[in-house]
Amino acid sequence: MTLPTADGATAAARADPDAERVAAALARDLDDGFAELVRTYQGLVHAVALRTTGHRADAEDLAAEALLRAYRSLADHLGSDRGAAWLAGLAPRPWLLTIVVNTRRNQVRDAARRPRTDGGVVPEEPTPGPTVEDHAERREVTEHLADLLARLPEAQRTAVVLRHVTDLPLTEVAEVLGCPVGTAKSHVSRGLARLRALIDDGAGTPVAAERGHR
Repeated sequence: MTLPTADGATAAARADPDAERVAAALARDLDDGFAELVRTYQGLVHAVALRTTGHRADAEDLAAEALLRAYRSLADHLGSDRGAAWLAGLAPRPWLLTIVVNTRRNQVRDAARRPRTDGGVVPEEPTPGPTVEDHAERREVTEHLADLLARLPEAQRTAVVLRHVTDLPLTEVAEVLGCPVGTAKSHVSRGLARLRALIDDGAGTPVAAERGHR
């Protein structure tokens, strides 16, 4: 298995071609514009949510909460006197993914503060068989690599997911993470290095076996 390089050589860094259309829809009408925003970016939202939480049910909860927060934020901004100016400077994709990442951080922090009362791990409910979306996700990141991603520190995992699962350019990764581009690149580089180390150490045995057959 070959991991991507930190500078994104496996995919071209492209500007968001949908930003202008989504912003224009929001300017015309909040509700219709938000529906357009969801249609355009819901795949990215769910991909980031799934790869940062590692569990489908948690990802669905995260995506739903993040979208609710996004709608409330839009309503607050567009209902203000400075709404037009704010919207003119809005980059919808990194703005929305920033909300997803920040919502995830809040969930992790709240979970760490909340005492356990059940004395054990709550079993997950059985999930239905794979859907078309499931197969598409597996093409983006193999199940073995997804397992290894869950072992990375939060910042590194999020950076790798944003850069190499959702194919965001480093400038947008940095915007979402709220850090300089150099720091974002470092998170991606260290995350990829950690993934390679896990593979080489045999942490992902099926992946290592897959490499051996190539």
